[in-house]
Amino acid sequence: MFQTFKNAWKTPDLKKKILFTAMILLLYRIGACLYVPYVDVDAVQNAARFQGILEFVDMLSGEALSKATLFALSVSPYITASIVMQLLTIAIPALERISKQGEEGKKKITAYTRWVTVALALITAYGYVKLLDSIDLLTVKSGDKFYVFAQIVMIACFCAGAALIMWLGEQINAHGIGNGISMILFANILSSFTSMVLGMIRMVTREKGWWIALGIGEVILSLALALGAIMLIVWFTNSERRIPIQYAKRVVGRKMYGGQSSNLPLKMNMAGVMPVIFASSIVSIPATIAGFMTKSNWFTKFVNNWFNYTSPLYIAVFVVLIVLFSYFYIMISFNPVEVANNIRNNGGAIPGIRPGKPTSDYIKKILNRITMMGAIFLVVISALPMIITAVTSAFGVSFQSFAFMGTSLLIVVGVALETVRDLEAQLAMRNYKGFLD
Repeated sequence: MFQTFKNAWKTPDLKKKILFTAMILLLYRIGACLYVPYVDVDAVQNAARFQGILEFVDMLSGEALSKATLFALSVSPYITASIVMQLLTIAIPALERISKQGEEGKKKITAYTRWVTVALALITAYGYVKLLDSIDLLTVKSGDKFYVFAQIVMIACFCAGAALIMWLGEQINAHGIGNGISMILFANILSSFTSMVLGMIRMVTREKGWWIALGIGEVILSLALALGAIMLIVWFTNSERRIPIQYAKRVVGRKMYGGQSSNLPLKMNMAGVMPVIFASSIVSIPATIAGFMTKSNWFTKFVNNWFNYTSPLYIAVFVVLIVLFSYFYIMISFNPVEVANNIRNNGGAIPGIRPGKPTSDYIKKILNRITMMGAIFLVVISALPMIITAVTSAFGVSFQSFAFMGTSLLIVVGVALETVRDLEAQLAMRNYKGFLD
């Protein structure tokens, strides 16, 4: 990994892209520290951080959500809009036809996604302003002369921040090293890790007696689980299932072509971190809605008591969504029929499998098995820390610091590996030597 970045830094074109990406991320972090008008800064700094699933959403925003800054909504509206558009593309035939129109269709789908992002940002911003008002973090109160005007200004600022984040991600895709939204999410989680580690250290130094040993044990256990999770993620992400392919011999003029053996590599974790991001966005919706309501509301009571991140119902829904989105993402990103047709058109065949439909059925069967293994892997990495937190909480010992550690590490390591692969591909393109060299 470090050698790849070193080689990329020596390439002038890639060096410019890396510096451009770093500049965009720096601008984003600056925006994540800018407070919007009518927010009581002193009250926000002294207020307790969000708990439960809102803590996870706050971590994905780089703590901008709990600080009520310009980028408080972070990438959540864009990710949710992407999920909605992908679902609608499958459900609505007209959108499906547009998506198959090549580059022009891709531009139209992207434009629709932008409008959906703005609409979701408006709705989320309104609810977020109501949440800040309910916990007395605004300088204006209900009944004041400029109360409505202040809310309109804050909603406009939060919505503009979400739109600006979407634009920054697209600039990284166009002029940087790619994976714009993923890179922003990567920077957010790394910034939250720093605060989490410092918070754990402060907790250990404040405690006395046997609580010190318990706090040190939590730090050691968290570091051990993090190291083990990173090793497992790297190993599994780089693993692949290779389907052998034999190409037939062809005689063209006086020369013979083909007759070679190759393989079709299928990644064990083809879906990457997207199922976890999708599932996290969906399960965070009830807690987000409950935060906008009064504590006496029945829905708020239900979420707080039965759908918090340590409850069996929440963990079960989270696991089911990861599995479903794993199959859904593979279904929209990999077409076994198209792959089988390409193999047949190039004169290839899988040994022991007839070309055509039998080949596509065979690839589909292998793909289903790989997808299930990948989904189990994502569940182990993402849900196991939540289960540990729930079990320890039941015995009166709370290891809250790594409840969402697995999901965070999966996103960070996944984005890092994907970025390294993209850089390696770009280096290979620039260092390719033809037969005349």
